[in-house]
Amino acid sequence: MVFKIAFHALKTAFKGLSLTVKHLFGAQKARQELDITKDHYFDNQTGIATVQYPKVKMPIPEVARYQLDVEIDDCIVCDLCAKACPVDCIAIEAIKSPEVIGKTSDGSVKRLYPARFDIDMAKCMYCGLCTVVCPTECITMTDQYDRSSTKLTDLIYGFSDMTDDQVAQRKSEWTKFQAEKEAAKLK
Repeated sequence: MVFKIAFHALKTAFKGLSLTVKHLFGAQKARQELDITKDHYFDNQTGIATVQYPKVKMPIPEVARYQLDVEIDDCIVCDLCAKACPVDCIAIEAIKSPEVIGKTSDGSVKRLYPARFDIDMAKCMYCGLCTVVCPTECITMTDQYDRSSTKLTDLIYGFSDMTDDQVAQRKSEWTKFQAEKEAAKLK
């Protein structure tokens, strides 16, 4: 009985090793076509399909969904992206302005300051809904996919460029404007 078990163990070990050696010497050439956007990508099924990452990177499809980016100068702080997000990974805090503060690159009028515009990429499910609803197309999916971190807080991307002093000043301006407006109504 012991000899039978030992014989079976040696037989399966030899079978596994021979399969490994077969693949070791059989896969000498890299796959010729690595760009999935090319027409002949699926025609050639032989060769090594993996690449020596990060030295060699696979081309990614044009419509791929990876890290989010926000062009904050084009953001009108409408909050539509945060409302569309199914996992609530976008946090926005807006401060109203008593007057027009500028225009975006597509001509949209800006009336809100982005006191806070954070995206938690650890929560993001890469659905792309935020990019679809954005009226100024300031939030986009980039082709960057190889970002990693040991701390979850590093995956919270902050896009607002306002300092604490600027936030306090803008809030003060809005409060003063509201007080003047109320005082004018009482006269």
